[in-house]
Amino acid sequence: MSTTGTTDHEAAGPWGARDGREAAGRLLRAATRSGAHLVAEAAALVQGWAVLADPIAGAVYSTPASAAADGVHAAAAPQEHPYCVQLPAAGAILVLAPAPTTPAEHTGHVAATTAALLEVRGQRAAELRGEQMRLHTTLIRLLLAGHTSVVTETLGRNTTTATETPGRDTATTGTGTGTGTGGLCGNRLTHVTVYRLAGADIPAAHQVLWRAVRPSLDPYADACTLLGRLDGELVVAELHHGGDDGRVLRLVSRVSERHRLLAGMAGPLPLAEMPTAHSGAAAARHSATPDRRIVPADAVGTSRLAPLLPTVPYARWAQSVLRPLAPAHRHLLLVWLRTGSKPRAAAALGLSAGTVRARIRELARLLGADLEDATAQAHLLLALRAPGPDEGGNAALPPGPSGPDRLEALPGGLLDTEAVRSWAYDLVGGLEPHLRIALACWLRHHARTAPAAAELHVHRTTLTSWLGRCAEHLAQNLADATVRAELHLALRATRNGPDDPAALPRRGGRTYRRL
Repeated sequence: MSTTGTTDHEAAGPWGARDGREAAGRLLRAATRSGAHLVAEAAALVQGWAVLADPIAGAVYSTPASAAADGVHAAAAPQEHPYCVQLPAAGAILVLAPAPTTPAEHTGHVAATTAALLEVRGQRAAELRGEQMRLHTTLIRLLLAGHTSVVTETLGRNTTTATETPGRDTATTGTGTGTGTGGLCGNRLTHVTVYRLAGADIPAAHQVLWRAVRPSLDPYADACTLLGRLDGELVVAELHHGGDDGRVLRLVSRVSERHRLLAGMAGPLPLAEMPTAHSGAAAARHSATPDRRIVPADAVGTSRLAPLLPTVPYARWAQSVLRPLAPAHRHLLLVWLRTGSKPRAAAALGLSAGTVRARIRELARLLGADLEDATAQAHLLLALRAPGPDEGGNAALPPGPSGPDRLEALPGGLLDTEAVRSWAYDLVGGLEPHLRIALACWLRHHARTAPAAAELHVHRTTLTSWLGRCAEHLAQNLADATVRAELHLALRATRNGPDDPAALPRRGGRTYRRL
């Protein structure tokens, strides 16, 4: 006896044209409902299981849900699953595992029809994708402009399109772009985690990440993800109620590796601080490398040195130095120091380079310091990374007995401790004299090779080669502005005399002499 969603081939005899028409009709009706219903109907027709597997997202649809892992593995290693039928469908792989009694002709017909219908659904989705992507970009721009209530109300109000759930036959409402579940989504959105990706393959990565993220969001009714391309970058904003489970991070990580992108991540932060998260992610991205393609914003800075400093004098000095600055001023300076240049800071902050230069000049006046000096910049980054009055139970500390502290001068004994000396010697103590002198000179010139080579009286190629040896010996990324600040402080803490370019060992002309 047959039941709904099943066929009784033993009773019906050999598979024939009538069976093909009946199967095609059932699949077509299921396709008009959702992709999940279509895959579920295919599984019922072959009396086994069916999975639509995406190389990035994993199992897009799975019937039953317990077959998801087997379907993904079969798509990745088809030779290990010879009993499965596999066909490309809508940028993914359709995997059918029929029952032993299901005729091969019937399984092939169901697989071909299902794949064709998935392609049709994919083409229809592609026609709507441009409009949906523009909506995402608009919502991200509204968040950056501070219109958080407008965005949350939009996400909670729009219920135009059902969002399909992998491996389930339920459908929920959202914005039509995988952005959550009706009013519940908008009401629960309180925090945001931002990713900013850059690279040559951004358009393809956008399409892949869009396909990977959209069908996997529905089970999380209190979270939604926006994807948009702004100024040549791919921006991913995951909106949630304060808890980030890392699911989008894993997807972004896979896409970054596959398309060789570099990414920065910031958050979770309150939704009203979306501009801060956006600029922080850009600053963190400048510390990313091919070996570490995603860098969190809170991992950037002098974090290895700061925990070694005496807490009370360090916090008092930092609070005294930064007292003239508002939180927005401190954020601008932190982004500038993390990115390593004013044009990069301007791009991260969404400002013009001229505006950033003017603001930094004004902040230099407020601080009473020359912010173009490498030592002042290293001290400023150290001050900005200090624990604030609300961190770790630290109360606001009064200025020292001699009045407000200066940025150029650290309190006595702050870097002159056994822990700091040990850290500095472990970091730069093994450098050869000519490499140490070259590195110190290059850091004083803010990582500009041409003026440093001119002062050292060596060719730029020679200096570049030396810097490569320094990076290899130190196991540090010299392209990271905050790493350079730490190295500058470590060199000052370990020097026995001035690292003077005039003391560079030489042997005739411009050739250095190894000691």
